[in-house]
Amino acid sequence: MEKVTAIVLAAGNGSRMKSKIKKQYMTICGKPVIAHTLSAFERSGVDSIVLVTGSEEIEECRIIVERENITKVEKIIAGGKERVDSVYEGLKACNNASYVLIHDGARPIITEELIKKCMQEVKECKACVLGVPVTDTIKVADKDGNIESTPDRSTLWSIQTPQCFEYNLVKEAFDKMYNDGEVKVTDDAMVVEKYQNKKIKIVMGEYTNIKITTQSDVDIAEGFLKNK
Repeated sequence: MEKVTAIVLAAGNGSRMKSKIKKQYMTICGKPVIAHTLSAFERSGVDSIVLVTGSEEIEECRIIVERENITKVEKIIAGGKERVDSVYEGLKACNNASYVLIHDGARPIITEELIKKCMQEVKECKACVLGVPVTDTIKVADKDGNIESTPDRSTLWSIQTPQCFEYNLVKEAFDKMYNDGEVKVTDDAMVVEKYQNKKIKIVMGEYTNIKITTQSDVDIAEGFLKNK
């Protein structure tokens, strides 16, 4: 039987939020952000969840998981220095996973429908990410802030999470990257692209699947959750 594991990342410091409370533990609609995220995966078809957090927040996460009755969390582990390090720790902690869905804990509006789409697609193509077409015009600038070029907007996508992979494919890619000693990536798909030479499919996401980064995002997310 093929096992699907969600790796939920909640180890970030959230420095751009400028708050004493880390964004994943801020309260929206009466619950911490991470509780909304975990509940979505609890209701979905994934088999298990590996929750990656800061070493000092493991007990707090355990309390949230128990209080919200999140039964699919099989491990709560400490992450690494950077996001990519936390993903690697999550991958190493998976038990017999066939596929993994790597998701930002600060994206609490993820829906069961999107998770289902991701699970279906990753089983077909082995590597896929959620994304939405960009709606703004994008400019490429030089180091002085002068516009150098304007890419064709029709080819540009804003990538979200989950980012989904066959487990062996992504784990081997991360192993190769760390063995090389050069860890310079901004998302998980880049690792698979570079070290496995694998094309990755974009699955249409939803514009509501935002990542909470600033205080205004908290207000927007609360509105989305109330409507949902």
